[in-house]
Amino acid sequence: MTQSSLTDVDWSKIPAPVDDGEAAHLKGMKLPPLSLRATNDTTVTLSALDGRTVVFAYPRTGEPGKIGLVDDWDMIPGARGCTPQACSFRDLFAELKAAGAAQVFGLSTQSNAYQTEMASRLHLPFPVLSDEALELTRALKLPTLSVAGLTLIKRLVLVIDDGRITHVFYPVFPPDRSAGDVLDWLWENPVE
Repeated sequence: MTQSSLTDVDWSKIPAPVDDGEAAHLKGMKLPPLSLRATNDTTVTLSALDGRTVVFAYPRTGEPGKIGLVDDWDMIPGARGCTPQACSFRDLFAELKAAGAAQVFGLSTQSNAYQTEMASRLHLPFPVLSDEALELTRALKLPTLSVAGLTLIKRLVLVIDDGRITHVFYPVFPPDRSAGDVLDWLWENPVE
């Protein structure tokens, strides 16, 4: 089955994820000194970044007109919506920066080569990080799902202050409102 529109989604027909407690341990954690490849031809060590960093993690973005990973992708709670989520962060990028986010990153287990194409196609103004080797996912024990033999990160957003996770949005639904929810939180919780 080919992918339908990646951005026009009727969220009332998509099952919402539930809070399974798999992200409860993250708040307060110090990030490990791991470097990830980014779509801007750099490597990023989140633990070494100064200031407030927002990282939105997602299972995987699709490609227009390509066959979906599995036929029932839309029925996996929390799977559908990676492109709308990325576009929401793109559209509110300037506002997120104005609200105190020194850096914004996307994060998935997809390859850097794929993410670079996707970031260019979607005109993302921020880098997307590849955890293809699952190093950060395993080190932080991020919530994951297995689909078609792949380990994918469940959708969540981390707010990181000077290398320590200070807030976690999990579960995230609907994904296209994710950046707006983060923006509201940033304004209500300014950097000290």
